[in-house]
Amino acid sequence: MARVLLTEDDDAVRAFVKRALELDGHQVTAVEDGTEAAQTLESEQGAFDLLLSDIMMPEMDGIELARHTSSHFPGLPILLMTGYADLREGCEELRASIIDVVSKPFSLHDIRSAVRSALEPRIYAASNG
Repeated sequence: MARVLLTEDDDAVRAFVKRALELDGHQVTAVEDGTEAAQTLESEQGAFDLLLSDIMMPEMDGIELARHTSSHFPGLPILLMTGYADLREGCEELRASIIDVVSKPFSLHDIRSAVRSALEPRIYAASNG
């Protein structure tokens, strides 16, 4: 299926989301913070189908990571997660790059569905390319 870079500082949430996406056959690279995600993107030359990131993280937060990603890898779709409704507004300037913001807490079904929706255009294009 797809290659997903998952960025989440909470160990339990990171493990939950990683397992959920692997159930759908995705290859998931999971990292703890935005700085590590940016380094991973650089070292892998952006070779992911989706960046899935929490917004609230130490060092580099998800908004800054989204800015970095959209400037260095403009074709990479971004899906953000947050437990803070007011942080959704910080995403407005990146509307062209960010597919959606998933509200925490979410269920297994919710996160799998959000990722599936974010990946559909990319997977469809690849299968018809």
